[in-house]
Amino acid sequence: MLAYLIQQSRYLLSAAALASIASGICSVLLVTQINAVLTAASFTDSTALAWRFTAVAVAAMLTRMLSSVLFERLSQRAHADLRQFISARVVTAEFRRLEEIGGPRVHSALSEHSARVAEFFVSFPAILVNAVIVAGCLIYMAWLSWQVFLAAVVVIGLGSLGYHLAHLKAIRHLGAASKEQDRLFDHFRSLVDGAKELRLNAAKRARFSRDVLGASIEKVRRERTFGMSLFSASIAWGNFLVYAFIGLVLFVLVGDVPERARVITGFALVFVYMVVPLESLLLALPRANLARVSGAQIDEITQQLEQAGRTAPTDAAPRLKHLVLQGVAHRYYHEGVDALFALGPVNLDFVPGQITYLVGGNGSGKTSLAKLLAGLYRPEQGAILFNGVPVTDANRDSYRQLFSAIFSDFHLFDQLLDGASAELDTQANALIARLCLQHKVQVRNGAFTTRALSQGQRKRLALVVAYLEDRPFLLFDEWAADQDPLFKEVFYRELLPELKARGKAVLVISHDDRYFHLADRLMRMENGQVVSIETQEHSSLPQAVNLTAAP
Repeated sequence: MLAYLIQQSRYLLSAAALASIASGICSVLLVTQINAVLTAASFTDSTALAWRFTAVAVAAMLTRMLSSVLFERLSQRAHADLRQFISARVVTAEFRRLEEIGGPRVHSALSEHSARVAEFFVSFPAILVNAVIVAGCLIYMAWLSWQVFLAAVVVIGLGSLGYHLAHLKAIRHLGAASKEQDRLFDHFRSLVDGAKELRLNAAKRARFSRDVLGASIEKVRRERTFGMSLFSASIAWGNFLVYAFIGLVLFVLVGDVPERARVITGFALVFVYMVVPLESLLLALPRANLARVSGAQIDEITQQLEQAGRTAPTDAAPRLKHLVLQGVAHRYYHEGVDALFALGPVNLDFVPGQITYLVGGNGSGKTSLAKLLAGLYRPEQGAILFNGVPVTDANRDSYRQLFSAIFSDFHLFDQLLDGASAELDTQANALIARLCLQHKVQVRNGAFTTRALSQGQRKRLALVVAYLEDRPFLLFDEWAADQDPLFKEVFYRELLPELKARGKAVLVISHDDRYFHLADRLMRMENGQVVSIETQEHSSLPQAVNLTAAP
């Protein structure tokens, strides 16, 4: 992931890196100028040194400013590129695979992990500048005295070794904290989605707060604290070695040699000056490691998001003439029996202007069959024929454009996503009025004014969206389950006949047996099998209400 981001912004990164290197070089030159002033033979040399010092100081300021601005731009671009990349993978992924990965991991990748990777780019100029300063100081020390320089290398090596050993252990704890963070995001979602259940059961609320949410928060805190504490301890060890070396230079390593004052002053000044960049460099490394862990998490998630094949064009939905399921079968894990659940093989056909009710007990496979039919799941065996053409990975997304569906776990977007227009607003508000929601919500500029409605009311808004999409095939998964008796009557006796009159194929998953006689076909499922199909003739149907007409 980091390599991908660097490739995307390689020119901007190169310019920012060069500015950072120049800033670091200027900082080292400032140290040499200070040492030259301190050891100058006479005051007459100070004027030329002052001009050089001023020029280097201004250059250091300008290059540091340029580096910071460029890396800030790079950080924001990296964050945006990451979110675009992850979102593109999610929106084109196989639906079944997305279900298996789960929303919390995707949310974590889009928020925390992508933010950490972006933050790394903000810290990158500091890493470069401080690295250049440390390297430049070492070169200057070698020029002053190569014997003392070798001792400095040994000291820095010991400090780096201690930091590396601490790093290996700390990174394991930071990785564990990152994985627990994904689970914590799921618990945060439960905190809101399960608000009713938690308030109705004090014992469960207490256990959730203490044993689930609290335990997860505590584990993240404990793992991160331990990991970062190891980094801090290693940095303190490195600082001790630096000051110990300064003591060795002052009292042991530099004996009675020519220009002793210049050598001692130079080494002491360089080491004191190098402490802060070295400490900053070591402190920046944990952030880089966190970014590496987050990048690996994003890599893992995006690689698991199997892509769904060729993307369909965004023009009008294809025309439905005939749809056939031939020996279609699918398997998935069923929690109720703790085993794989086998759906099918199923043989069915659908034609326009036909209303089919799909009934059966909970867990019989009705919703899974609907998802297979709509192309959300890929059949493990058998074939789906659309107008005589087999549905494959190459055309599955185009096939899915046949359908508008309202599943029991539907999502209502805040916008219609059909392109805002005055005509669309008028059509949508007419439908909303027919469904008696005009006093609660309106459509303005292609967006709902509110979604703070009951589940049944939001399902009615979802029905408005499905009508406006005007697809050849409509799926309703327990749509009437959250409606009061009045709207059940409207749905079964008015809306469905209206869709049939418009030539739509309709599949309704329902438990409302009092309306079963209104279906053209009644299919029953048990344990993943279609056990019966009853065809019913209707001599007449109730007068349909035209929901597309203006109120």
